[in-house]
Amino acid sequence: MPQTEPILLTTPEARVLGALVEKEVTTPDYYPLTMNALINACNQRSNREPVTNLDEDDVRQALHGLEDKQLAGRARSADGRVTKYEHWLGEAFNFSRAETALLCVLLLRGPQTPGELRSRTERMHPFEEISDVIAGLQKLMDREPPLAAVLPRQPGTKESRYAHLLSGAVESIPIAATVPYAIESAAGTDEQTNRIAQLESAVAELQRELAGLKEKIDSLLG
Repeated sequence: MPQTEPILLTTPEARVLGALVEKEVTTPDYYPLTMNALINACNQRSNREPVTNLDEDDVRQALHGLEDKQLAGRARSADGRVTKYEHWLGEAFNFSRAETALLCVLLLRGPQTPGELRSRTERMHPFEEISDVIAGLQKLMDREPPLAAVLPRQPGTKESRYAHLLSGAVESIPIAATVPYAIESAAGTDEQTNRIAQLESAVAELQRELAGLKEKIDSLLG
């Protein structure tokens, strides 16, 4: 049944849910996830913001909370030899692939611009244009209750950021003077912006490949 009541996830619950959604798409051969694989997915160094150090107790507690909310829990089709875990986001919300990808990346990396979301969701769902990203975000915002919101644009930035609302309302947080934002604000032409986006996409792809290799190794060892 689609969710109609507001959901309030803790920070660990949001991270566990996002990790389960991501791994179902990016590493389907290893999904549902064992506890060790799920802990590793939550604490990845790449594609996570902030980087966490959740232990088994943290993840188990988060899973209990998600199960109470009917969003994740023990895999229903598991063979019983090893306990594995899955998400039930599709059952709860009946999302499109675009909505699933956007919400997943927002859960894992916090508030982001449409340009960042387009680059970071590429492996889960390719968006042809920025307008497609914005259309997907609008669908999340049009839900009842809303599942995403646009944050006020920060001084010196070109794009507004979007955030998920599964952990409650998001305060507008000043953007740190990071290289991507500094370059973007200084860019005077579309050509420069496109080149920056291409570089960010290439770096993100390398990070995904490295993370994928690490996950395969961890799964084999675990």
